[in-house]
Amino acid sequence: MKNTRISKFKYAAAPMAIGLALIATPSFAQDSAADETTAVEEDAIVVTGSRIQNPNLELSSPVGVVTSEELSLRQTNTAETFLRELPGAVPSIGSAVNNGNGGASFVDLRGLGANRNLVLLDGRRVVPADSNGIVDLNIIPLAVIERTDILTGGATTTYGADAITGVVNFVTKRNFAGLEAEISNGLTERGDGNQLRADITIGANFDDGRGNAILSIGYQEQDTVFQGDREFSEFNIGSFTGAPGGSSNSVPANIRGPISGQITEDGLSVGPFDRPFNFNPFNIFQTPFERFNVFSAARYEVSDAVEVYTQAMFSKQTVSTKIAPGGSFFNTYTFNYNSPFINDTIGNQICAGAGVLTPAQCTAALNTPFGPTLPDGSANPDYQTFQASVRRRTVETGTRDSAYTTQLFNVMAGLRGDISDNISWDFSAGYGESERIERQSGYGRLSRIQQAILNLPDGSCVDSSNGCVPLNLFGLAGSITPDQIGFSFGQTQQVINTTTLATANGTVSGDLGFGFGDEPIAFAVGGEYRKYTATRLSDEASQTPGAVVGGGGAAPDISGGYNVYDAFGELSIPLFSIATIDLGARYSDYSISGGEFTWKAGGTLTPLDWFTIRGNYQRSTRAPNVGELFTPVSTSLDNFGFDPCQGSAPVNNAQLEAVCLAQGAPADSIGEIEPPVAGQINVTTGGNQNLGVEKATTWTIGALVEPEFLPGFSMTVDYFNIVIKDAISTPTPGDAIGVCFNNLSAASATDPECTRIRRNPLDGSLSGSPDDTPGLDLPLTNRGFYSTDGIDLSLRYKTDLTDNLGLSLSFDGTWTNKNVFRSIPGGVDRNCVGFYSVNCASIQPEFGFTQRTSLDFGDDFRLSLLWRYIDAVQYEPLQFAEDVAAAERANRDVNGALLAVDDQECPDFNGADDGGCLIEPDFRSIGAKHYFDLTGQWNITDAVTFTLTVRNLFDSLPKVVGSDIGTTAFNSGNVYPSTYDALGRRYAASVKFRF
Repeated sequence: MKNTRISKFKYAAAPMAIGLALIATPSFAQDSAADETTAVEEDAIVVTGSRIQNPNLELSSPVGVVTSEELSLRQTNTAETFLRELPGAVPSIGSAVNNGNGGASFVDLRGLGANRNLVLLDGRRVVPADSNGIVDLNIIPLAVIERTDILTGGATTTYGADAITGVVNFVTKRNFAGLEAEISNGLTERGDGNQLRADITIGANFDDGRGNAILSIGYQEQDTVFQGDREFSEFNIGSFTGAPGGSSNSVPANIRGPISGQITEDGLSVGPFDRPFNFNPFNIFQTPFERFNVFSAARYEVSDAVEVYTQAMFSKQTVSTKIAPGGSFFNTYTFNYNSPFINDTIGNQICAGAGVLTPAQCTAALNTPFGPTLPDGSANPDYQTFQASVRRRTVETGTRDSAYTTQLFNVMAGLRGDISDNISWDFSAGYGESERIERQSGYGRLSRIQQAILNLPDGSCVDSSNGCVPLNLFGLAGSITPDQIGFSFGQTQQVINTTTLATANGTVSGDLGFGFGDEPIAFAVGGEYRKYTATRLSDEASQTPGAVVGGGGAAPDISGGYNVYDAFGELSIPLFSIATIDLGARYSDYSISGGEFTWKAGGTLTPLDWFTIRGNYQRSTRAPNVGELFTPVSTSLDNFGFDPCQGSAPVNNAQLEAVCLAQGAPADSIGEIEPPVAGQINVTTGGNQNLGVEKATTWTIGALVEPEFLPGFSMTVDYFNIVIKDAISTPTPGDAIGVCFNNLSAASATDPECTRIRRNPLDGSLSGSPDDTPGLDLPLTNRGFYSTDGIDLSLRYKTDLTDNLGLSLSFDGTWTNKNVFRSIPGGVDRNCVGFYSVNCASIQPEFGFTQRTSLDFGDDFRLSLLWRYIDAVQYEPLQFAEDVAAAERANRDVNGALLAVDDQECPDFNGADDGGCLIEPDFRSIGAKHYFDLTGQWNITDAVTFTLTVRNLFDSLPKVVGSDIGTTAFNSGNVYPSTYDALGRRYAASVKFRF
């Protein structure tokens, strides 16, 4: 007789859920409704976390499920938007990321990186988005998704590398017959951020039910929401001061060398930079997105023993990002003294500065004319040049725009059948290609800017070839003409990322026909082949360091690939209906890193009909991906808030001054080095072909409770623990700075940990041209270490209050004890759970939950309230301690004696707040956040359903913490928009037709 208790948990109980059979309105629920059980048993079974295709399988690994009904209540347009809100996930790159969005959206389970979890479609791999091997969630066709399984634990034994922290498996509808059309639209209360989604799905059974085919076509678009359209983000705020902040790349220009000052309406204001450019209004909170997708699948029973099946997917999408206008930025340029754009006021102040010329020689050089034929400047004393970093924001050009257009197709075909009544086979092969083209506009070209600023007194270019138009970097806003823009900033850049994935998989599964009790021993054995290639092809400017001004770093060409052969096996051994033992092993032979063996062991114990204990232990590995292996080393931007050499810090500190000088800062920059511009500094990193595999151990232990004395109630609780050794990683900026500056000594100036930091040779900062300012050295190695653990809890309850009124309650929460990262052996253990800083990317609260309450008024109307909770977080204590140490170094009297450091305000050195500031006190914590989403769903007829949702019902606004306190991708517009809702209250409505 069929074991109905085991069948109820055939997909394994969730770490955050139990039993859709018990709940009509799941939030993160177990998918095991009775009618779906029959459908699954009649067709192919998708069991996430195992290759054993057994409807009675009860896995020892917890698997959570989000159903299509839940997505309907949330009015979700993309997979990323609901996955980032799950308590067991951390927001990754998605629609709320602007500067740092590469045109794709990812999921990050447990906060250990999107490259350590795997995204599947019906249990099979999908072609990834780029050289990092990560699948873009924007391609998932939600209209045909029946459920989404989330296994948040190691799964490399079942699926191979990339699944150290788990898998997200999107399971499509089976045997769909009829026509379903849905259109939805959403809008914020402020009248912006429109989101549109339209899908039509048609399916049919044919040949007396032996075959089925489904076709789904969808269209989506969403509009831009600018940071300037919200009061809390209209003006940039400095995290260290609480005062107006922004970038020193300003308008009018900020000059560094041979004199430091800022151009004003009256000439040149010599001294510290105090007029930052407010870049916030140009940036966006919601990236515009447009997508067209087609999904099809079919199956046909050729005979009683063989079925053929196919699946194909096509997607074309464009994700657009916008950032503030570009300009000349931090590069060092060569100017001629007698340029017509250097007026007498500015010229005289330049001559009064510390330059290579005497004041008299400088004055003569300013006024020396020369003819259209320019002699060799090095041999002509009448033609003199000087070098300077003229940081001029070219607001006349408009924003810097990037459009990422992705075209992807993924096809799969297979055969499956039965060898006997209890043993089946399945063979499939697939191939996918993805091409993402990035087109950039609004950026300057270094060579053209340099050509355009060397000008004859008559206003023409010294080098007039290729139609050069002189460029005026010394004028006020509006002084740069369209012709000047066209020559120096009118070029576009293009980068093409292409990936391919070819797979072949064969599995034999079933049972042995005998066992220890009523259920036989189940097994699965098989093999898998994968070939993955990735390339990045850039135009000449994009791949040349520094050639594109303001582009954030070069995009050098990448070309690489690997193949892997796998052999795997699994056993599930039931023991007299009260216990199960799960065993699994996989051997993988990588062409890039050799052979690796992974294994798992787990089991369940059911001492009582209503109580089950489960546990699982796995040894997992992850091989390096193409990007980690083959990306050339180059200089780009990263985030950092406080430079130990900035301002007055090194003035009366001989050891600190010696280190700053040893790192390349010129002597005359000491005391005047500026803070990181817009919270960003140069870093140098890239791939490493000597990388080996990561090694991880993951284990879980938990319980499933369904008490007989409380019908309709269920609970799961699971403890998880993940440790990764030999992790492929780079040091954080805080680690790279701290290993040098935290323990200064007389020998620090020659310490390699200090001298590998290289500063701008003109102004001593960590910003500048990649050619001469490598910044921090962040090598990619196998020296990293990760460790995280915590508890998932899920509660469910359903009851009928009256004959026509039903109540459903669900709760899914995750408590994370720690998430520790150590970049080098013996280095700092940096824990980011509950903390935020430039060292901690996206916020991971210690505790978070979702709770849904639903009232069902018969079959006609449902009223549902979703409560999302995010625990309070605070500024990272370790980084704050480093800030205090830097403030102490800066806060000294003229004799070098240490003064008291007041942690409530910026230390004031000789009247200038440019040394040793601490984070503004109000920005050092973010309180707990509660969001409520209310949904009403009407079944107007059997064929028509109308849904209305109000998200962020009480219009809760995000906490302002300034724009330099975290990483650019996640700390933007003075807030953390991926974690906290920056759009405000919004409304969504949809109508679905079924025929």
